[in-house]
Amino acid sequence: MNIDQHRPQAADFFQTRRQFLNRFGMGMGALGMATLMRPDVAESAALSPLAPRNPHFPAKAEHVIHVFAQGGPSHLDTWDPKPGMKKYAGKEVKEIGGVPLPTPFEFKPSGQSGVEVCELFPHIGKHIDDIAVIRSMHTDVPAHEFATLMMNTGSGRIVKPSMGSWTLYGLGTENQNLPGFVSLGRAGVGGSANFRSAFLPGAFQGTPVSNVSARIDDIIQNIRNYYSTQKEQRAQLDLVQKLNEQHNEQLKKEAELEARIHSYELAFQMQTEAAEAFDLGKEPAKMRQMYGETNVGRQMLAARRLVERGVRFVQVWANGWDHHTSLERNIRQRAADVDQPLGALMTDLKQRGLLEKTLIVWGGEFGRTPRHDRNGRGEPGRDHHSRSFVSWMAGGGAKGGYAHGASDEFGYNAVENKVHVHDLHATILKLLGFDHEKLTYRYNGRDFRLTDVYGSVVNELIA
Repeated sequence: MNIDQHRPQAADFFQTRRQFLNRFGMGMGALGMATLMRPDVAESAALSPLAPRNPHFPAKAEHVIHVFAQGGPSHLDTWDPKPGMKKYAGKEVKEIGGVPLPTPFEFKPSGQSGVEVCELFPHIGKHIDDIAVIRSMHTDVPAHEFATLMMNTGSGRIVKPSMGSWTLYGLGTENQNLPGFVSLGRAGVGGSANFRSAFLPGAFQGTPVSNVSARIDDIIQNIRNYYSTQKEQRAQLDLVQKLNEQHNEQLKKEAELEARIHSYELAFQMQTEAAEAFDLGKEPAKMRQMYGETNVGRQMLAARRLVERGVRFVQVWANGWDHHTSLERNIRQRAADVDQPLGALMTDLKQRGLLEKTLIVWGGEFGRTPRHDRNGRGEPGRDHHSRSFVSWMAGGGAKGGYAHGASDEFGYNAVENKVHVHDLHATILKLLGFDHEKLTYRYNGRDFRLTDVYGSVVNELIA
């Protein structure tokens, strides 16, 4: 080996203009990344991408809890009563392409507002005066993957940033030692695309937590390092960051690589903070009982603990609403799973003074047909339906005790004050203090936004 080849050469101390501009530009990017990697630097320089930021105008909501009922819950059996359908029972109705299937459940006016609530939701129904029910939702395609991605990202075909990522991009987060966007439960169809940041910087992607249990090691796998001290881990992360800077200089900047490094850094920070946040054993037994010792109950309780600690956006996956058969039995069971925990969440947030600044959004990707499933499999059920379904919002500036819009007498088409998914997203961003047309990110020469080139704010839903 020729040692002289490894000694500094005179040429190493000189750069062409092209090399200077290249390294200078990359160096600015590395500086931004350095503030992400070292919170102490970020705090002093106020350059962290996750640092709290002010929205376009004063916000009504500071946090969002999105309870996603994946599978397509039947609006006719949950939040859109159609008592007149009973007179058509057994009769062919051309407008809906078959014989109507009236709901087996009763609805009754509730609260001071008198908004009708289904018998399946006694706990949630106690809070109807805090809820804005949207009975005129519609989407584009009645296919699970397309509609699920549409509800979570505003696009059913192209991979785009999720609603939580846009929220984090716009507002940052209040706690730098926890993810600003957490997805609780196992994502349904579409998987991680439902909470990824896509072309937004990796710092804004959601952190999935598939299992909320009594042991922190079961909640977040490998959260603790049993082989290296924190000092050694810090040194390892700093080395990885230096190698990444060299990669950026010599090759190119890669968003996926930065996202991976950010996840390592976040895991390092979370070793103490996340362990405390997800330790449901710190809650009184009475509180745990109020939510229910079930998977959904633990998810809802964890959602409150995360919001309480400054997490900006929490998504709870409440799957299991795809009821093609045995509708009465299956939907009764699924509603029971979510009713007590979600009712408890609203009670808990209100008692802590958090409901007024935490927006809760409930709903699935589409609704169900007012007729029996065409395949006629087993006991009566309903097929997918995109022309009409229901979502609701509570807290965070939403107008409580209010039912917005309407579907026709069969619940087949949204006909009055129709609300598309893009309109719902625009309204959520408005409650968070954003003009949805101005919260944009330039990518591939174009300014992208959550609502694409569509969407209108539904001001009637805002208190």
